[in-house]
Amino acid sequence: MLSKGFEIEVYTGRPNGEVVGLSDKIVADLDGFVREPDNRNVEYTTAPSYRYERSLCDLLQPRSRLRQYLTTLGDYTLIPGSTLALGGTEAFHRSDPNNPYHTYIEQTYGTKVVTASVHINIGIEDPEMLMRACRLVRLEAPLYLALSAASPFLNGEVTGFHSSRWAVFPKTPTQVPLFESHGHFIQWTEEQLRLGTMQNVRHLWSSVRPNGDRRPYNLNRLELRICDLVSDPIALLAITALLEARLLQLMHHPDLDPLLASDLPLATRATELVEMADANEQAAAQASLDAPLHHWQDGRSILAKDWIVQLYDEVWDTAKHHGFSCFLLPLKRILRQGNEAQQWLREKDQGRDTAQIVQKAILSMQARELELQSEICQPCVA
Repeated sequence: MLSKGFEIEVYTGRPNGEVVGLSDKIVADLDGFVREPDNRNVEYTTAPSYRYERSLCDLLQPRSRLRQYLTTLGDYTLIPGSTLALGGTEAFHRSDPNNPYHTYIEQTYGTKVVTASVHINIGIEDPEMLMRACRLVRLEAPLYLALSAASPFLNGEVTGFHSSRWAVFPKTPTQVPLFESHGHFIQWTEEQLRLGTMQNVRHLWSSVRPNGDRRPYNLNRLELRICDLVSDPIALLAITALLEARLLQLMHHPDLDPLLASDLPLATRATELVEMADANEQAAAQASLDAPLHHWQDGRSILAKDWIVQLYDEVWDTAKHHGFSCFLLPLKRILRQGNEAQQWLREKDQGRDTAQIVQKAILSMQARELELQSEICQPCVA
């Protein structure tokens, strides 16, 4: 199995759904949390872990500590979703007014970046294998967005997108190639820094990127950045299991590399694959599981949910061989019931207003965490 770690960004606010900036206080008083440029969301990370049971507790325990701390500040809670669903996009709320990188972000992007998400990190030490993995995941990243979409509202309105976050998030730089080798990634990154299209090595905001302790030179993990915040940790682990199984399958079968396996014309393949990936991301941002996508293998049209079912069946034996196929099972429920965005939009169609939907989701998120804490994490600790 591969190591897995998570970066979780989440909004803080009131039970009525109003988002309130508290990250400066949280970071000052609680270990393990870091601030985002805007004060209204806060981030925590989990240590790399090979076992899903351990990852589950690592996801839950910081959130439990954060909830306990928030009660000392007043009637505050955590708010699911990945956009400012009920309002607040008119102004940036700086968490660190003296940080020049935050100044650049505010002035360049405004509140388009005031989102909440989850980044899934999978450990891969070999740099060429990592580049191959990034190529495959770049082409299949829209499937993970489709499973995780949780931002159909902005400023109290239905936006027409299941992931409003990814629809408006400023992908940077605007043109990112499929990296053909580690050397290509190094050369490209150095060029972007010279051109100023990236302010620093962290300023690569794409659906997936190579990561490590000294980018772009020392790399040790793939970072999937496209997913909206998945409020249910079990659903998040199911999405992660699909990703891990796919990467293990690629390690066993390197010929799954889209640069090798695609039937698109060789002379234009790399360019066409990038264009296809970008178009699929936008389609998935709009319609998530119901999005019509184009398969990287031959360009055929396929619905996101049908592609996910195919992938699920393809990787099942790999996951079973490595002992984590049971963690794939909740994907069936997502495919059957819909992702969070689709569930919320159904409630909207039934006559609930946006505030009611968000308030219900706040309670559901907290109840699910308490359920998992008592059933799984407490026995583990004991």
